Amino acid sequence: MTFDRSRWLYDVPLEVLAGSRFQPTGFPDLGAATFERPVRVENDGTTTTTWQRALLVESAQSMANRAEAVGWDPAANQPVDVLADLPWVRVLDPDGGYLTSSRTEAHRLASAFVKDSTLDGTDMVEVIRERLGLQGDRPLSPSAIARAIFALDPLCLVHGVFFADNRWPGQPKVARVLTGLVEAHDVREADSGGVKKDSVRHSLGEVPGGTAEGYGTVPYHRREWTAAEIVASFTIDRAQIRSYALGDAATALLEAVARWQVRCLVDEPLRLRTACDLVAIDPDAVADDRTGESLPGRDALETEIRHGIAGCADLTGEGKAIDVTWGGGRAKSKR
Repeated sequence: MTFDRSRWLYDVPLEVLAGSRFQPTGFPDLGAATFERPVRVENDGTTTTTWQRALLVESAQSMANRAEAVGWDPAANQPVDVLADLPWVRVLDPDGGYLTSSRTEAHRLASAFVKDSTLDGTDMVEVIRERLGLQGDRPLSPSAIARAIFALDPLCLVHGVFFADNRWPGQPKVARVLTGLVEAHDVREADSGGVKKDSVRHSLGEVPGGTAEGYGTVPYHRREWTAAEIVASFTIDRAQIRSYALGDAATALLEAVARWQVRCLVDEPLRLRTACDLVAIDPDAVADDRTGESLPGRDALETEIRHGIAGCADLTGEGKAIDVTWGGGRAKSKR
């Protein structure tokens, strides 16, 4: 069977780094996200479907944040070296100190901190509207929008951005190119417990200050999980990257960045939570699920990224941080 290569699909088997229990993500009023997954079984030429209990270990939203984080140096508040020559928006406070950026904000270029900032005295809402070519009573131009986003922060074309503000006509939206998640299959609860011990206050009695204030000995229940299989799954939408119509160099660059982020995630242990430390069983064996094409190593992908950046000077300009100044939440744009 042949495939059109519209996607790269990587399923990476994981294991618990120490012991066999792990702590999955949890949600308010829900707790752990369990579900039933279909499992197809072949027997004497007949395919049947059974259902297996499964668990969401890490959501697509959280994995997107982790993929972005591999390209950011939190100590220096700037991108890591291999991405240093790509443009990004750096938000400064009124005193000129670093505040945040399009690489670290949840909504990236559409962040409130970016919107409420100015670039050379012009409100960023106006700057983005002009650069993206947004006008009332006019259809959106996806390729022109992608080109403008590339010049502001190309990683928004990898991780998505939604310009959800009525001051931006059409409110364009770019979906994620790179999607990742972690699931556990054939799962079982592993219940345990512990105690928070107070060696000073042995009895609360009538004295002021109780458990709400942190006093007293308090037993607690703890639920972790075990699984027959834990898998990190990644999808890279190559068709979406091609739809940006940015040319061969920019297309190859965005693909290399997405694959590099996957490679960085699977090469190191995934410390998702205090009690959820996972590691790829065989990171060198990661390959596309359908074609068998191996995921390149980090050095090879970094070389691709640098070549791609060099070939995109017409799109990235000077390829440096675009400094904007936050107005303290008071900056407003003309409607």
